[in-house]
Amino acid sequence: MANAETLTTNRAIRPATVLAATDLALLTTSIPGALTSPTQAVGLEARVTLYPGRPIRPGDLGPPALVDRNQLVEIIYRTDALTIRTEGRALDRGAAGDRVRVMNLASRTTISGVVSDAGFIIVSPFGSSS
Repeated sequence: MANAETLTTNRAIRPATVLAATDLALLTTSIPGALTSPTQAVGLEARVTLYPGRPIRPGDLGPPALVDRNQLVEIIYRTDALTIRTEGRALDRGAAGDRVRVMNLASRTTISGVVSDAGFIIVSPFGSSS
């Protein structure tokens, strides 16, 4: 029977920390549902505090945030022939694909949009107000 390994950390990792290979260690035991390889975690962000010796589960990690709370961001509203760009302030923290609230600085209106891969907030034509 082959030895299975379970991924853990070699120190306490706070939420919002992006994991590097030097942060990770392997336990020589198999824990169901835990990650088993550093390649599954390197470059991802801790969503919860990770402790050494405890297994890392898939839900403990996620893509790194591109937008931080209170960060100035560009809001883009786009329809077929119209594109509007304005400056806003993020009211939430989010990674690419996450829905976040953002305040339009010109109108002081709070709207919701999706974080793009480039860190812009894309507002859709329907259902974007909150």
